[in-house]
Amino acid sequence: MSEPQAPKIEFPCDYVVKVIGDAAPDFREFVMEVAEQHAPGIQEHRVMVRASSGGRFTSVQVTIVATGEAQLKALFEDLKASGRVHMVL
Repeated sequence: MSEPQAPKIEFPCDYVVKVIGDAAPDFREFVMEVAEQHAPGIQEHRVMVRASSGGRFTSVQVTIVATGEAQLKALFEDLKASGRVHMVL
């Protein structure tokens, strides 16, 4: 029996990126700056910010128009390389 394959994404498409980091007043702006470099034209209503119950972490969920796997990989790498991000989903 072969292992199930992950579903293929058909580009371009809407793609939700969730970024979790330490709570900071500028965390949302930081995430948006990096996301805009890879997916320009993000609409404000497609961004959601949520604080953790203890207030220690913040998650920023942004819906971008993904154009390919290379774009997503570069976005994820830039976010992780910043040192401000704990997790990118």
